[in-house]
Amino acid sequence: MELSSRVEYALLALLELASHHPQDSPLTLNEITASQQIPERYLDQILAVLRRAGIVQTLRGAKGGYLLAKEPWQVTLLEVFLAIEGDGRRPLAKVSESVTIEKTAVLEIWQEVRQASLAVLGKYTLQDLCQQRDARQQANPMYYI
Repeated sequence: MELSSRVEYALLALLELASHHPQDSPLTLNEITASQQIPERYLDQILAVLRRAGIVQTLRGAKGGYLLAKEPWQVTLLEVFLAIEGDGRRPLAKVSESVTIEKTAVLEIWQEVRQASLAVLGKYTLQDLCQQRDARQQANPMYYI
């Protein structure tokens, strides 16, 4: 399975929101795009999907913006993936196509790969992603002169 740019951008935006979660300070679309180099129009669409999925919430007004709707440890990467990509379930073969033994074997293996990938995504949360980021930042300190 390949990570789409939509899922990657969603995770980057959620990491940014998770960084500000302890302060409960909402981030504007501009702040997220500037920090993560995500195209604004694209991010706006992604955040709308995440809002409908109950992963983020919006606050209106002068001090408004986006916040996580849940604690970072409550948001699985699988939840984000499914919100952005949908469940992606398709039948093994279209009715109009001829179903061969070879095609069925290949598609069954692909389904197994997909299930294994989804199981891994279900194991990790946004909090895990934040901890990995923090560990990498500590391992590679920036030195200023």
